[in-house]
Amino acid sequence: MKYLVIVAFIAIVGSLFSGLVFLVRDKGQTERTVRALTVRIALSVALFVFLMVSFWLGLIPGKIQ
Repeated sequence: MKYLVIVAFIAIVGSLFSGLVFLVRDKGQTERTVRALTVRIALSVALFVFLMVSFWLGLIPGKIQ
């Protein structure tokens, strides 16, 4: 579970970085920046939903012992 969250964070940061690269290279003339940032938002929402469902199913403990 922990590794899946780490991989998701790396993918989110990678998508954010690629959006920055596309913004600088294309100077806002193409849709690649928007697509990269849309992917980042989708990954962030998917990670949030995954964590909430995991908590609801009891896969993530509610209290730190």
